[in-house]
Amino acid sequence: MDFVFKLNFQGALLPTQAFARDMVERGSGCILNISSMNAYTPLTKIPAYSGAKAAISNFTQWLATYFAGTGIRCNAIAPGFLVSNQNRKLLFNEDGTPTPRTAKILAGTPMGRFVESSELLGGVFFLCDDRAASAITGVVLPIDAGFAAYSGV
Repeated sequence: MDFVFKLNFQGALLPTQAFARDMVERGSGCILNISSMNAYTPLTKIPAYSGAKAAISNFTQWLATYFAGTGIRCNAIAPGFLVSNQNRKLLFNEDGTPTPRTAKILAGTPMGRFVESSELLGGVFFLCDDRAASAITGVVLPIDAGFAAYSGV
């Protein structure tokens, strides 16, 4: 639990403390955090990760309010389900077939597929663009193939 919170929450807090000083002096800047769909609805088997990512979403909104008058915008992306080395064993059996967890995830994802890491770039580029997103701060943008929008019915 401690390791996961240090990695995910303090991993955002400490760089923010270091770099925001320069941003305040310049009167501009963009902080982009990485949240998760786990921040909206905690998943089974990973409570520390879900809690840490919920803290990131909350921290992002707090930062947006705190820095609102300084010219610094603060947002986050919330990636949906990606297949990575970190979660591959939860999603696929040794023979490569999907686990029951994968079936549940994809059944709750309207696009019926995992998100590719390259699909995060559009949201990142948009939120970091000072012209296109000049009035956007405090947003946690889901990039999730529709997972957050689906009620399961």
